[in-house]
Amino acid sequence: MQDLTTLTINVKDPWKNPANGWDVIDGRTITDNRTLEADVIIVGTGAGGGVSAEILSQRGLKVILVEAGKLKSSDDFKLDEGKAYRDLYQEGALRATKDAGMTVMQGRTVGGTTVVNWTSSFRTPQKTLQYWHDEFGVQGLSQAQMAPWFQQMEDRLNIEKWAMPPNANNDILKRGCDDKGWHSAIIPRNVSGCWNIGYCGMGCPTNAKQSMLVTTIPSALDHGSTLIYSAQADTLIIEGDSVTGVRVRPLNDDKKPTGATVTLKAKTVIAAGGGIQSPALLMRSDAPDPNGLVGKRTFLHPTTFVFGLYDKEIAPYYGAPQSMYSDEFTFKHGVDGPAGYKMEMMPMHPGLSGALIGGFGERAREEIEHLPNLATAIALIRDGFHEDNQGGAVELRDNGEPLLDYPVNDYLLEGAKRSHLTMLEMQFAAGAKEVRPSHAHAGYYKSWKAAREGVAQLDYAPVVTALGSAHVMGGLTMGADESRCTVNSDGSYKHLNGLYIIDGSVFPTSIGANPQLSIYGLSARNASALADKLKG
Repeated sequence: MQDLTTLTINVKDPWKNPANGWDVIDGRTITDNRTLEADVIIVGTGAGGGVSAEILSQRGLKVILVEAGKLKSSDDFKLDEGKAYRDLYQEGALRATKDAGMTVMQGRTVGGTTVVNWTSSFRTPQKTLQYWHDEFGVQGLSQAQMAPWFQQMEDRLNIEKWAMPPNANNDILKRGCDDKGWHSAIIPRNVSGCWNIGYCGMGCPTNAKQSMLVTTIPSALDHGSTLIYSAQADTLIIEGDSVTGVRVRPLNDDKKPTGATVTLKAKTVIAAGGGIQSPALLMRSDAPDPNGLVGKRTFLHPTTFVFGLYDKEIAPYYGAPQSMYSDEFTFKHGVDGPAGYKMEMMPMHPGLSGALIGGFGERAREEIEHLPNLATAIALIRDGFHEDNQGGAVELRDNGEPLLDYPVNDYLLEGAKRSHLTMLEMQFAAGAKEVRPSHAHAGYYKSWKAAREGVAQLDYAPVVTALGSAHVMGGLTMGADESRCTVNSDGSYKHLNGLYIIDGSVFPTSIGANPQLSIYGLSARNASALADKLKG
């Protein structure tokens, strides 16, 4: 396996150019209390925060962006898994649900999860949008109404179907689905001049990934915005029935408070920390929540895995991480029937593989030894559409940090079992010689018949059924019904003036597709409306 850490990139890092004149403040250097004022404060710099900052600053509004993570950019991205997980992810990529039933991969850096995602970019499915309208009274988000906003962000971030042939890992999905007569198609990606290296989850060293780090945030800074990073938004400042600012705690290198407080004052505050973080901010602030809804209905696209061994080399660590998908089973049983799932492939780098494959001793060593010949299929389970699947709830630890309690129940486990069977069948159809589902009691099966019989004998229960997530949605439900929703369709919080939620936490359910374009499009819509309101 080639050592890509020695690869010479020679791509200019815009964050290392002092001639930009950007107003960027490193929270690690703040040791005294201070107060700053702006028109709008945005907490979070991911998909929602980045898009909002660009739109508002272009309209002449003074914006302050607050980011708890550090500033890391292309010169820092050395394709080193250990450093990337430590520096770019929440809890060092060790975030998990309360019962450890699911790992949760979520970004914590300037640019948020857009810096570390695998670039897959889908519009929100029409059936999801319709369900939001019918069940939650969401207004103005029909497929036709959202189309221009999706188009705007596709143009802004160069989102197009991947033009190169799929790597061997993704070609497995295409071949397997073709053999079974199932749907498959090419994934649109937000890249420009992609080198096809394959280490997208560690930050893009060539700046080809059109994350907020290299697009909207630099644009916002060009238009006079201020960025404060390594700074945790602790609480909202609430006076009467209005938000008037944010109290921020600068953090040192170890992510501990420096002891100083930065008071940010503005008549408008946008919570854009994403699922888990945005609800936690409101909870720490004792924001009005008359129906006890804040943090509830948090969704994860619980994800299952199936590993296939092939005679030929797969090299699942090289090439575009995701370029093929299948929606054959996404809405197979309708919108609100048994759990549907979107099928994709995932990259497998050595560190991630060791954690995901699991096991110990000789078996674990042998599996990792076969990594060059391993293909990993995943299924993203749609959650939030059925009465037996209401998602999880955000709680606060004693130190104010969030924790997600997400019960893995029978409804979800039944979907996990069906998804395993689908991916086992697909991999055998693609030519796998042995295939194993991500279940602690499963071994490798040598035929589809043996796999079917083996899975039928497995006890599908939490923890032994390995689940993960890289998509956090919900927790501040958008819609008209105040008894079920906390946020209006324009992003305004129902119980405080001046507070807007512009990120994926407002989704009433999961998306049923990788959510970044859904967040971009909705953020562009609501930030534009907010700019119109503030500028008169």
